[in-house]
Amino acid sequence: MLKLGEKGAILQNDNKTYAIAPHIPCGVVTPEMLRKIADVAEKYEAKALKLTGATRIALVGLQEEDIDSAWQDLGLDKGAAVGMCIRSVRACPGTTFCKLGKQDALGVGMEMDKQYHAMELPGKFKIAVSGCKLSCSESWVRDIGLIGETNGWIIVIGGNVGMSPRIAQKVAEGLNTEQAMAACKRIVEYYKENAKKGERLGKMIDRIGLEPFEQAIQG
Repeated sequence: MLKLGEKGAILQNDNKTYAIAPHIPCGVVTPEMLRKIADVAEKYEAKALKLTGATRIALVGLQEEDIDSAWQDLGLDKGAAVGMCIRSVRACPGTTFCKLGKQDALGVGMEMDKQYHAMELPGKFKIAVSGCKLSCSESWVRDIGLIGETNGWIIVIGGNVGMSPRIAQKVAEGLNTEQAMAACKRIVEYYKENAKKGERLGKMIDRIGLEPFEQAIQG
């Protein structure tokens, strides 16, 4: 039996089969990718294809002996579904497609995915980028959330869902994209250097307050 997350596989409740979820940056797929995922699911008789909360497509119900071959056939990177790392970067269509978008959420989200996906940290970490205050990427319940306004980006930190939900707190506003990206980098670095093992960002804020993060953003 594989260890949790080994080979990008997650044991299912039958204690026999596994799910794998290829990395799909910000949930943007191509027809070719969809066909490949469908072909692999059929070849290895997956029990289901499930869209996940991290905007991935999980192939559920694979046999352990098929996992290596399935990944090879997919030719896609593994999604960081478990472990102490940045699990996902979510982004809405933003100004790329949505008439309500105020900022380029998809462009920023894709860039942040390149920089941060699977980065090892003291605890689980999630990022969301929303192009307007409707916050379709659920930025208010992510460790770092960006929210677009006409005059720039709002940054909120410390949100999460789960057994003890927490709404994020605002640490900056009116930032241009370059400033917002730099601020997020400083937040991640400060968390990485100062968080306790297994401590979510929200719990860290409860412990030390918001001010150290505000100071870190200012540089």
